[in-house]
Amino acid sequence: MLTALAIRNVVLIEALDLDFRPGLGVLTGETGAGKSILLDSLGLALGMRADSGLVRQGAEQASVTASFEPGPVMDRIAALAEDSGLSVEPGEPLLIRRVLKADGGSRAFLNDQPCSAGLLREVGALLVEIHGQHDDRGLLNPAGHRALLDSFGRCDTAAVAQAHTRWRAAAQALEQARDDIAHAVRDRDYLTHVVAELAAFAPEPGEEAQLAEARSAMQKGARLTDDLSTITSHLGGSEGGLAQLRQAGRRLDRIAEDHPLLAEALAALDRAVIEASEAEEYIERAAQAMSFDPARLDSMETRLFELRALARKHQVQPDELAALADELAGRLARIEAGEEGLAALEAAAGQAEADYTRAAQVLSEERKAAAVRLDTAVARELTPLKLDAARFRTGIEPLPLAQWGPQGADRVEFEISTNPGAPFAPLTKIASGGELSRFILALKVALAEQGGARTMIFDEIDRGVGGAVAQAIGERLARLASGCQVLVVTHSPQVAARGSAHMLIAKSSEGPNGAIVTRTDVKPLDEAGRREEIARMLSGADITAEARAQADRLLERV
Repeated sequence: MLTALAIRNVVLIEALDLDFRPGLGVLTGETGAGKSILLDSLGLALGMRADSGLVRQGAEQASVTASFEPGPVMDRIAALAEDSGLSVEPGEPLLIRRVLKADGGSRAFLNDQPCSAGLLREVGALLVEIHGQHDDRGLLNPAGHRALLDSFGRCDTAAVAQAHTRWRAAAQALEQARDDIAHAVRDRDYLTHVVAELAAFAPEPGEEAQLAEARSAMQKGARLTDDLSTITSHLGGSEGGLAQLRQAGRRLDRIAEDHPLLAEALAALDRAVIEASEAEEYIERAAQAMSFDPARLDSMETRLFELRALARKHQVQPDELAALADELAGRLARIEAGEEGLAALEAAAGQAEADYTRAAQVLSEERKAAAVRLDTAVARELTPLKLDAARFRTGIEPLPLAQWGPQGADRVEFEISTNPGAPFAPLTKIASGGELSRFILALKVALAEQGGARTMIFDEIDRGVGGAVAQAIGERLARLASGCQVLVVTHSPQVAARGSAHMLIAKSSEGPNGAIVTRTDVKPLDEAGRREEIARMLSGADITAEARAQADRLLERV
């Protein structure tokens, strides 16, 4: 739902802040007061084409900020934002802002995050439907008619979608098998050779890292062999340092009692012998750990180099060779299966297609039954709206095989005939903007807002009608507004009287020192203001007592 709209420097609007409520909101004013500017401003925020002519004369830029409570469509909006690298917090108001420079450049923002105008259009289509003479979105877009019919008729497409998934999977498997067999003559010898080569080598995931680590350790041991041998010779043996320490200890032990310092020297020498013995043990253990077999090192290096060469040959990482071997073995197995395997896949694909066809046929029958109910519901709305000569139908046609999809095998499009004997044509072929808006209203009421945006705007839906027809339009707008937010630009007092909120659009010209500045402003009306405005709409510039009395009667009927 649209909750607020802030407009800055758009054509005749210098600064305007509007708040909106649920229900039916009406916007009235004299012709030329600037009602179209208000709709253009909202359209700018919703990602429509940015025209530099919208920037107020003398201003560097224009900006429009629209605030929404997204409601049920929040998940779809969040998904669109995520696809564009943006984040939208659930439960938070949605802010859409568009800035238009005087030179024609524009910037778009979603919750203060820079985004594309295309994203605003996608998000805007979920939030707002604008129905006017030149609008081609919402109900006028045939791409959404099938979903609307399914929602109206509560047609379950889940079974068709599941059958389509199984069918496509079976068809892809068959296509892959046929492609493999088609290339069998060319690929068989190659695959046989490669599979045998990889099977003989038997690569394992992680093998390269293990071999490289062991090779490095052995190479390090080879480099340290001489040093360790020299150190061992210095410590061990009859002439080594450790033997010399022990011999010195034995001599000192015989004379240690002759002086206290000699006893201390003996104790220190004993500790040195212990430490030197531990050092000798550590060196021996290190030597054992780093010992290497030259033949084993050569074998390990050969394995490592061959592994890397095999990976380069097949243009994969060494750890991917095992998976490659499985993949190529599978391809070879499918080729060797030949016609027997192909026949089984053909049977599976045929069965999956038959299952999909049956499910799609059931769905098609559900749609035809729903179409009859929808056509009847729309027909009931046409006569009160002075469209009694018009006819509506929901066209359902089978799609070509290539276009069958998860939503079935039907093309759905809403069509009308505006005159007796005239052929049916798409909604977009209607020439009259007022007639089109009334038709949209009838269809919206019949659909009961199934699958639509939560905010709808009707631009001069009452064009060219009055009296009972205008009354009927007002009643249906009010009925529609019971389930969503509806804004209508109207010249009809019957429609205006139905509004739960009323805004007056007015244009003024003023300025200091003789300079004339024209501005458009919007003012919310209280009950007294509504009565006066409806009286003006009834009588014109000179508001009469009779007009005020008639305005009271219109307001009392609501």
